Amino acid sequence: MSFTYEDVGATRDGGVPCPPGFHSLHERTRLGEGEEVFRRAAEALTTWRMHREMGVGITTSAERAAPGVDVTVTLAGIVRAPCRVVWTVDEPRRVGWAYGTLPGHPESGEEAFVVSRTGDGTVWLTVTAFSRPAKWYARAGGPATRGFQHAYARRCGVVLRRLADPPAEF
Repeated sequence: MSFTYEDVGATRDGGVPCPPGFHSLHERTRLGEGEEVFRRAAEALTTWRMHREMGVGITTSAERAAPGVDVTVTLAGIVRAPCRVVWTVDEPRRVGWAYGTLPGHPESGEEAFVVSRTGDGTVWLTVTAFSRPAKWYARAGGPATRGFQHAYARRCGVVLRRLADPPAEF
């Protein structure tokens, strides 16, 4: 299967500018501070744990995100969203990946999830995406569909913050 959009990999540089005809999304969530938070967040992100803990169905062709890995996200047990990982990054202060939509996905576009650690040690999750409706029900949802996408990106941050939080010491 081939991607359902032309600008494959466009989220690698933060998705700016957004390809013409697509809606952009950019959500940034502070996860905490320090190397352990960064390491835990990166592991949860690259092993699909963040997505699984969000309560969505997730089926993958590999245990870790890597270019070419197929991923199907299932929402509410009804909506199936097939994707393929298009790029990954694994650097000392930046870890993440992006997937692009395949035929059958309700949207057309790309979404990136990147955990980064700034110079002061603050750890962030940034979700960047561009999309446009591909199925009739995504078009019919209009602004509500985009609102759902933003809520989903914010929920990623909430869940990953919990997963990255080091256990309390007693």
